[in-house]
Amino acid sequence: MRLREARWPLRGFALWHGVAWGLVGVVLYLSLMPQPPQLDISSGDKLGHLAGYALLMVWFTQLYARPAHWRLGVALFALGVFIECVQGLTAHRSFEWLDMAADGGGVLLGWWLGGTVFASVLQRVAGLQTTRR
Repeated sequence: MRLREARWPLRGFALWHGVAWGLVGVVLYLSLMPQPPQLDISSGDKLGHLAGYALLMVWFTQLYARPAHWRLGVALFALGVFIECVQGLTAHRSFEWLDMAADGGGVLLGWWLGGTVFASVLQRVAGLQTTRR
């Protein structure tokens, strides 16, 4: 099944899809900026990675049906690996294996949450498109 065929008939899909890509842009920006905001708790950086990728995965699971979720998860994890590699090439950020592990954990958490009631929040807010006869 192609990704286009797996999308939910969500009212305003283009808007919600644009929001999803906007969230990806925010993650890219925060990941590559010289001094990102820090959480003042132990392992705050890793919790930020976990939460950010869980949010991305949950958002995308609301846009696409279950058969596409594994591809979305792989793509988001690959994004995390790519960002860590780019961070290793910059003078102001560093490559960290634990960040990648936190990204993967976030994707798995989002994947799991995508199988719960969280997967239908957008459908409840925006509604599904109805076909007219």
